[in-house]
Amino acid sequence: MARKPSRRAGRPTEDNALLREVLLDAALVTFAANGVAATSVRSIATDAGVNAALMSYYFGSKADVVEAVFEERVSPVLAGFFGKLLSSEGDVRAFAAAFVSGIGQIIAAHPWYPSLWVREVLCDGGAFREMFVARTAEVAPRITQRFILAQKAGEMNPDLDATQMVVSLLGLTLVPAATMPLWQVGFGAKTAAERERHVLALLLHGLS
Repeated sequence: MARKPSRRAGRPTEDNALLREVLLDAALVTFAANGVAATSVRSIATDAGVNAALMSYYFGSKADVVEAVFEERVSPVLAGFFGKLLSSEGDVRAFAAAFVSGIGQIIAAHPWYPSLWVREVLCDGGAFREMFVARTAEVAPRITQRFILAQKAGEMNPDLDATQMVVSLLGLTLVPAATMPLWQVGFGAKTAAERERHVLALLLHGLS
C-alpha cells in the first residue's frame, strides 16, 4: 500500500482563518508591548502558543507580518476615525471636540493603539511610519484645512498656528495615553472621561 506523502512541518492540514486572526492579534499585542524591532516571528508564535512554522505559513516573513498588522488592524481604526471626524458638523470648537472624542474612542476600544502609535509612527524609524504617512497623505491635510478656514473666518484665536493644530491635539491625547504608567504615579489613574474633560477644558478655555 502506497504511503501518503508526508506533510510539511508546521503546515496545517487545511487553512484556518480563525487561527490566522489569532496569530495576527498576538503579533499586534507583542508589537505594542515590545516594539516591532525587538519582536521576532518566533516570539509572536510563542505568545500565541503555536509552532513558529505556522507564522511563516500564514504570513511569510516578519515584514509580511508587519504589513498585515498595519493593513488589517491599524488601517481600519484610522479609516473609522477620519471618516467620522470629517463628517462631523458644527464650528471649530465642535470639530476640535470631535477630534478629542474620536481619539478617546480609539483608546477605549483599542488599548494597544497609543503605545503602538508612539513606537512605530511617532518615533523616527518606526515600522509603521511610512505606511501611516502614505495612508493619511490625502485625508490629514483636510483636517488641517478645517482649522485654517475656521481661523480665516474669525472662529479661532489668530495667535494660534492652524497648521499645528493636529500635532497639538495628538500631543494632548495619544501621548498622555501612551505614557500613562509614568504620569499617573502619585496622582492616581484617570478615567477616559476625566482625561477627555481635562483636554477639552485646556483646549477650549486654556488657563484662564
